[in-house]
Amino acid sequence: MSSKMAATSSPEPRTGQPAPDFSGQTVDGDTLSRDDFRGTPLVLYFYPRDNTPGCTTEARDFQTRLADFEAAGARVVGVSNDDAASHRRFCDKQGLTFPLIADTDRSVSQSFNVLRMKNMFGKRFEGIERSTFLIDADGVIRQTWRKVKVPGHVEAVLEAVKAL
Repeated sequence: MSSKMAATSSPEPRTGQPAPDFSGQTVDGDTLSRDDFRGTPLVLYFYPRDNTPGCTTEARDFQTRLADFEAAGARVVGVSNDDAASHRRFCDKQGLTFPLIADTDRSVSQSFNVLRMKNMFGKRFEGIERSTFLIDADGVIRQTWRKVKVPGHVEAVLEAVKAL
């Protein structure tokens, strides 16, 4: 399978379509689902791993601008395939106050078609392609960002939230 191809056969979520149903556990043991955000815009961002340089920068950027997202009426939720204990350490170390979903069964990642075959140091593995989805208050995807480059990303997402 090409590294550009999805590792699963889930359909590609598209702008203007309803967001896929999802449900996942947070570090606090709560279950969050798409329906929990009805009536509220949601920034759902997927990142590869807790406590890696790019993922740490992205999480800190979202945390720094969290009050601006909330002032615009939006919630921010991060998703990775790390477990709840890893997320707890990440949140504690970085001072993160928004929820992180521990998608250990990869069901949420599969729903949003963000899993890709990757190659690191000659080893191939399935992992998350850094991606963000802006879901409006009615549960419709309004904007997607794939193959996200961290610098400037959070600001672009915030501008899109304000434009809803």
